[in-house]
Amino acid sequence: MTHPLRVAVLGATGRMGAQTCAALEAADGLELVARVGRGEDVGAAVRAARADVAVDFTVPAATEANVHAVLDAGAHAVVGTTGWDDDSRRRVAEHLGRLNAARGVAEPDLGVLIAPNFGLSAVLAMTFAARAARYFESAEVVELHHPDKVDAPSGTARHTAAAIARARAEAGLGPMPDATEAGIEARGADVDGVRVHAVRLRGLVAHEEILFGNVGEQLVIRQDSFDRVSFMPGVLLAVREVGSRPGLTVGLENVLDLS
Repeated sequence: MTHPLRVAVLGATGRMGAQTCAALEAADGLELVARVGRGEDVGAAVRAARADVAVDFTVPAATEANVHAVLDAGAHAVVGTTGWDDDSRRRVAEHLGRLNAARGVAEPDLGVLIAPNFGLSAVLAMTFAARAARYFESAEVVELHHPDKVDAPSGTARHTAAAIARARAEAGLGPMPDATEAGIEARGADVDGVRVHAVRLRGLVAHEEILFGNVGEQLVIRQDSFDRVSFMPGVLLAVREVGSRPGLTVGLENVLDLS
C-alpha cells in the first residue's frame, strides 16, 4: 500500500496558504501534516511533522531562508512566493549540491521547484509567448494584480519577459525599436531588454497580457486568473512531481508535457 505524501504548508494563514491547505485536504494521495505560520521555526515544524514536501506561500523577504530550512529538514520544497533572482536561486542550487555531497551520492535526491505562477493558463501563456518571440520585432508585457501585492513587476511577468529575451537572443534578434528619449520611466521595467508594465487595481486577482508586434500586425496573448482556486491544480501537480525532479527546477512548465 502506498502511503500518502506528507505535506507542510508555510504561510498557511495567508490567502494562498489557506487555499493550498484546503486543496491538500481534498486531494487523494496527499496528507496535510503541518500548517506553519509567521514566526514559527520552519525547520523544526517540517521535521516534527515528518513532511515529505513543504509548500512555501509566504513573503519575498522570508522565502529563501524558508527553503534552506526545509532542505536542512530533509524535505522537498515547492515555492510559489515571488522575489527570487539569479543569486538566490544559485544559493539554493549550491545548498542542494552540498547536501548531495554530504550524502555521498552521485545525483541529488532532494528537489526544489520554484514556480512564478501555478495557474495552468498562465504557464501556457508564458510557453506560447516564448515560442512566438522569435517571429516579432517588438514585444512587451503588461501584468495586472490586486493592490495588496508587495512586489512589482510580478514574478510571472519577469519569468515571461526573460523567456522572451532568451528566445530572441537564440534567434539572433537585436534590441527592439524604441525611440523614447524623455520620460523613460513611463516605459516600465527593463527585464533583459523586454519592457514590463505593472498595474495595481482593486478588484483584480492576477492577469497578464503579452503583446507582440510587426509592421501591419499584432499578436496579444491574454491570461486571467479570477480566483485563487485556479492555482490549485498546478500546486498539487508540483507537490506530486517535485520528488521525482531532484535538484532545482524553475517554472511549472518543466513538469507539464508541452512537447
